[in-house]
Amino acid sequence: MGSRLPSLLLLPPPPHPPSRLALNTAYEPPLKAAISKLNNETAGKDGATLIVAPVLPILAGSSARQKSLSWSHAQSVIAGLYGVVSAICAQLSIPTDIHAGPGSVDVRVVLVDRELPKPAATVSKPAVGPNNTVIINLATFAAAYHPWEYIFHPNNEPGYELLSNYLKVLEGFQTLRQSQLVVVEGGLSVTTRPPSPSGALSHTALRAVVCLGGTFDHLHLGHKLLLTAAAMLLKVPKEGAPSPCQFIIGVTGDELLKRKKYAEYVQPWDERATNIIDFLSTVLDLSRNGWGKDKRQLSLEKQGEVVAVFRDGTIEVRCVVIQDAYGPTVTTENMDALVVSAETRAGGNAVNERRKELGWRQLEIFEVDVLDAGGIVEKSPETQDFTTKISSTAIRKQKAESLG
Repeated sequence: MGSRLPSLLLLPPPPHPPSRLALNTAYEPPLKAAISKLNNETAGKDGATLIVAPVLPILAGSSARQKSLSWSHAQSVIAGLYGVVSAICAQLSIPTDIHAGPGSVDVRVVLVDRELPKPAATVSKPAVGPNNTVIINLATFAAAYHPWEYIFHPNNEPGYELLSNYLKVLEGFQTLRQSQLVVVEGGLSVTTRPPSPSGALSHTALRAVVCLGGTFDHLHLGHKLLLTAAAMLLKVPKEGAPSPCQFIIGVTGDELLKRKKYAEYVQPWDERATNIIDFLSTVLDLSRNGWGKDKRQLSLEKQGEVVAVFRDGTIEVRCVVIQDAYGPTVTTENMDALVVSAETRAGGNAVNERRKELGWRQLEIFEVDVLDAGGIVEKSPETQDFTTKISSTAIRKQKAESLG
């Protein structure tokens, strides 16, 4: 993240069902207000970071340590939010890739679990601490994510209720001035059926080793969705377990990118890998020190590999250089799942064919939703082609044009 403190936008649970139209109706006004304020304040300065935290019943399970979730539902909510952010920033011409410089707003979505209300006699304070997933509850979020520059919240009843509950658990971690609490326009909640916990949805078996690949040049919203969705598949062991879960990320080597459009603006491999770790620290890192110190353990010892360890050694992230279409999927046998986008679906099938030839078990393939401007009421030319505006090629082109 940048040198200034990040800001927080607290969002109450999404409408049900969480269609793209309903998500836009509920979340576009507060997102646009928060992004616009930060953008106006960063003109001529380093960019701002905005962590968007929708707080909703996403995990299921009576045990504080053992939880389950519906991966499809969780990634769909994140994809919907990033889709709304993409359209807003295309309209306002605001860069959202990491370390994009003056006037940019680096938006990062972090899902926060919140149990459904219980009868008064059974209400208890949520436990502070991680579970077997990468998703944490509101108390743990408050304990690990601080201090903030601003805390934005919607101007409606669910927004005020969420802020009140959050500030109670934030006590002791940050003392806020009134000017840091910013009320923004609240959207309309379109509910056709009552909210359900994740337990009412199909559960997803979590995996010990998850893999994905890409160029990750000028890490943008599509990359953020892919990385977050893949991380949510990790089965996080208890502290002190003999081995961590592994998130293996193949990052295209520099040699393979020399023929890309505007190749002179492609970021070097080390920078792309470090940006991935920077982003994932927002999703994976937990410390009561908050942003107070660099908490991750980062290793650059091996050539062509960057390793970072999070959550007291229970999560290991490996960024490895790839020089072909398969990357680590055909050099590392012990893998469980491969995460792809619609663009890389064919590559995922090719990986499994190659692993079959090697006599290795095939990987279960998970596909993330595409970023979609569906639900944007006023479809200007800027929003209609917003998907091209957030591509790495479009970002490089913009940089080339800005430099003449």
